[in-house]
Amino acid sequence: LKQKRFFLFFIIIVFIKIVQLFSDTFKRLYFLYFFFILDKKEYNMSETNHEIDSNFAGRLNILRAGVLGANDGIISIAGVVIGVASATSNIWIIFLSGFAAILAGAFSMAGGEYVSVSTQKDTEEAAVAREQLLLDQDMELAKKSLYAAYIQNGECETSAQLLTNKAFLKNPLKALVEEKYGIEYEEFTNPWHAAASSFLAFSVGSLPPMLSIILFPTAYRIPVTVFVVGLSLIFTGYTSAKLGKAPTKQAMLRNLIIGLLTMGVTYFFGQLFSI
Repeated sequence: LKQKRFFLFFIIIVFIKIVQLFSDTFKRLYFLYFFFILDKKEYNMSETNHEIDSNFAGRLNILRAGVLGANDGIISIAGVVIGVASATSNIWIIFLSGFAAILAGAFSMAGGEYVSVSTQKDTEEAAVAREQLLLDQDMELAKKSLYAAYIQNGECETSAQLLTNKAFLKNPLKALVEEKYGIEYEEFTNPWHAAASSFLAFSVGSLPPMLSIILFPTAYRIPVTVFVVGLSLIFTGYTSAKLGKAPTKQAMLRNLIIGLLTMGVTYFFGQLFSI
């Protein structure tokens, strides 16, 4: 009996690692998709709305972490509980495995977001400090640097000179930072916002697979969970596409396929080592 329990927990660890692998792959794909719809949204806004939104970057940061966290929660926990449920019908083992995966995943997502956004913030602050030092030490060199940045960004020589002179009459530091690094001056992203959003989103996203796997009878446990998870992924895909004004069909299909692949892999391994 002890050998079986040890072997089962070893299998659970393998399940979690496999799910994390698929989850990371999904995250990278979703990052590419998110930034595509984000660029499209910003382009449309530039044509129709010229009002300045000082909180835009912060809200996008929270939205990005929330969308990724919810999808990770759905896919990761679905893969874990379905894999374990296909290996054993013991509801307590399934529950404990799922609960442990929720805690590990939520803290992992929050920690990853915090580290990532903190690194981004530190880099942005270092760039601002570097340009401020340049302004303090050599104003003429700072002008030449901004002029070169305008030229590199596609301005003609006359326009670049006019923009440089105008910037140094108003806020040269802002112009240097935004033109040379593409950073929104004094609009640094908040790592705590991203971490909290990611933690909550992962936890909420884990509820559909977790509840469906423990509330339904053994015979219907796995198929009902697959159905519920499929609906959840379609909903998150639709929501994210609507928020980004992108095609909804592609987003829903992408979410659904990746989720089904993850659940299929973990179910297959669970069947190989069922006890």
